[in-house]
Amino acid sequence: MTNVDNKVMSRADLNRALLARQMLLSRHAAGVVAAVEATAGLQAQEPRPPFIGLWSRLLGFRRDDLLTALRERHVVRATLLRGTQHLVSAADYAAWRGLMQPMLTAAFFGLGDRTRHIDPLPIAAVARPFMSLPRTFNDLRAHLAQAFPDETDDRAMGHAVRCHLPLVTAPDGGPWGIANDPLYVAAEEWLERPVDLQGDLQGLVRRYLAAFGPATPADMQAWCGLKGLKPVLESMAVELVVLRDEKGKALWDLPDAPRPPPETPAPVRYVPAFDNLILAHADRTRIVDEAWRPRIVSKNLQVAATFLVDGFVAGIWKTARKAKLATLTLEPFVPLATVDEAALREEGEALLRFLEPDAPAVEVKVVPPSS
Repeated sequence: MTNVDNKVMSRADLNRALLARQMLLSRHAAGVVAAVEATAGLQAQEPRPPFIGLWSRLLGFRRDDLLTALRERHVVRATLLRGTQHLVSAADYAAWRGLMQPMLTAAFFGLGDRTRHIDPLPIAAVARPFMSLPRTFNDLRAHLAQAFPDETDDRAMGHAVRCHLPLVTAPDGGPWGIANDPLYVAAEEWLERPVDLQGDLQGLVRRYLAAFGPATPADMQAWCGLKGLKPVLESMAVELVVLRDEKGKALWDLPDAPRPPPETPAPVRYVPAFDNLILAHADRTRIVDEAWRPRIVSKNLQVAATFLVDGFVAGIWKTARKAKLATLTLEPFVPLATVDEAALREEGEALLRFLEPDAPAVEVKVVPPSS
């Protein structure tokens, strides 16, 4: 039996529920592993964003906190949700990687003519012993070219391994833990534990709703890339609750998950590029107005760093370093209220000191909104 709640969730209701679960209504006194698990993973296509994401969510977060968690193998960076690089706990990676395989296989063959003729499993099997030690993908492609001399597209073979062999990134000694040409290693070797090749799909649903609910099956698909999730949610009806949005669409949720009042104060926050706060729903209006989506996501699918005012995306930001000066430039979509601009400047200066600790001077600039 489905537990139906008559409550209609307004856009503001959904916004505050999302911010509460993503640790953005207030900074939390939590450890790195707990925060990465509570947020259901942090997008890590580029090295810096997970550090910024944790800085915006945790009290007293230091760069070394995440670097230590990576080196001690409590947290890993790997190809996972949507076939992109994510930072997740070691336990979540081991539990979730098998669930992602159908999506990763589809992504591999989705390359069309380059991969249609390739059987990825023998290639992954040859790669497995080679990747028992940390190697770059340049190393791997050279190895595969020798093993399969009749296959001329070594990059397609490398992609076969990325999609069909559980790999994680071995951190290096750089300031953000990941080199430009990262080292990868077989996940079972690095974690010293098996990777669940089946996985618990209902468990994944619970974790998603805890981090991003209330939500639709389409929202969850946008987050992880898996299809056919509606029957899974329906099979869990007895333990979930169904709410409605303002259009009457059904939203699934955990009964006891936080849903703060819409008037709950939301401080200004800096959100890094590619953060799942922006990407984890098919309907993103709970966090960003549809009018601003083209300003955030480019045609080549780059996702800009954004800032929040009263809980919603209000503009984009970027940093630059020139000699002794570190600069953060804000590009608001509409004029900022004086109090909000002051709060963003204060928070922005603190962010610059985190990102550029050796900079003698920091500056926050605000660009007037374009017409």
